[in-house]
Amino acid sequence: MKAENNKVVAVSYTLKVDDGESGQELFETVSEASPFYFLFGHQNVLPKFEEAILGKEAGEAFSVFIDFENGYGDYDENKKVIIPKANFKEDGKKNKDLLRVGNVIPMQDDKGNQMRGEILKVDYRGVHMDFNPPLAGFDLFFEGKVVAVREAEPVEIEHGHAHGPDGHHHH
Repeated sequence: MKAENNKVVAVSYTLKVDDGESGQELFETVSEASPFYFLFGHQNVLPKFEEAILGKEAGEAFSVFIDFENGYGDYDENKKVIIPKANFKEDGKKNKDLLRVGNVIPMQDDKGNQMRGEILKVDYRGVHMDFNPPLAGFDLFFEGKVVAVREAEPVEIEHGHAHGPDGHHHH
């Protein structure tokens, strides 16, 4: 079975990133023992990543270089914002555990879009957060292997994403 639209593909890979200065650095490793599952053709992964895997069968290797423009875009200074500390209160109390530098917090913008922000620092002006994707501005180099390919369940196609190894939700 080949990797193509509406198939669930499991891949193992290493992802190296290149910021143009310090050369390539290992960012992430996904092992064959617990591969990454995705529904092919539903914008769950970068288009160039899918291109590299299209038509491959279980056991076949792939490698793909994706420059930052085709990856997560350039680093955008405008995505660094200061949010008032009052916004982080829960039940009227400050949540100190939440406001730690390096924490990544899911937030919503005024249109209700989900975004993730990393806390850079907290000072008298508020909470300084960075909403750039962690890999913004980096060139990406994936090297990996197709571990498995299976038919997607109708519910997966309906939801637009894979539900893990066997296609069923686990609660």
